[in-house]
Amino acid sequence: MTSPRPPIRFHRLFLLTRLILLALLSRLPASAQDVSEIIQKSVEANNRDWNADPQFDNFETDQTGQGTRTYDVTFLFGSPYQRLVAVNGNELTGDQKAAEQKKFDQVLSQRKAESAEQRSRRIAKYEADRRRDHVMLEQLATAFNFTLQGEQQLGPYSVYVLKATPRPGYRPPNRDSRVLPGMEGTLWIDKSSFQWVKVEAHVIRPVEIEGFVAKVVPGTHFEFEMMPVEGDIWLPKHYTMTANAKLLGIISHHSQEDETYLNYRRHASSEDSEPRPQDRQDHNSTPKSP
Repeated sequence: MTSPRPPIRFHRLFLLTRLILLALLSRLPASAQDVSEIIQKSVEANNRDWNADPQFDNFETDQTGQGTRTYDVTFLFGSPYQRLVAVNGNELTGDQKAAEQKKFDQVLSQRKAESAEQRSRRIAKYEADRRRDHVMLEQLATAFNFTLQGEQQLGPYSVYVLKATPRPGYRPPNRDSRVLPGMEGTLWIDKSSFQWVKVEAHVIRPVEIEGFVAKVVPGTHFEFEMMPVEGDIWLPKHYTMTANAKLLGIISHHSQEDETYLNYRRHASSEDSEPRPQDRQDHNSTPKSP
């Protein structure tokens, strides 16, 4: 059986944001004690979010030129699984719903029957994706300079506004970080919780990402928002990306992503457990996108 695509949640989303958190802390001048305290608290808040993310299931709605598809993202025995539950805002019914439920039940059965070695390999791959994000995050500490732009009201939140600009002389050590010298961005940090409310970043000059094969060019833009889900934990709310690239210097490539995350709910704590009855009930009810 073909495995469903992994959820995006904290792979691309925090790839940029928590990097900037670490970078802010390391690049601030000693005289900016107030800003340093803001960033330190923000680092602590985002570390809590990062660590808590695998403890939550959620729904994800992906929008494309053909419409929307909504998935129930469920943590099954140590790693997430995505089940299609709605298309264009309409819940699956009849044969479609039964087919997706059959896929879910088959994966659940497969994971329950795994050997210890098989389960370890699967979970290790999931954890490796998260660790790879951390490696990338560390690079922001040296890739950007940051300035505090002021304060403003963003929706219900009073926020600090910070601007990130490329640091002169930065040399990316790996392929994933090659795009950083060509980007700048803005961050909005909640003044009371020190959580990220919104992050925006865009490419300001062409950057080679695959040697001479591919370049990311201006017009590439990332934006995402976060929201409180339980206590002091915030998780992604909305992510959008417009990517422009040139292949072999002549072929233009354009892509877009728009993803909304909603209805987070804490799942059973043990990675060896299957969804609880209340979680299964949630599977049968697709929330409406905001």
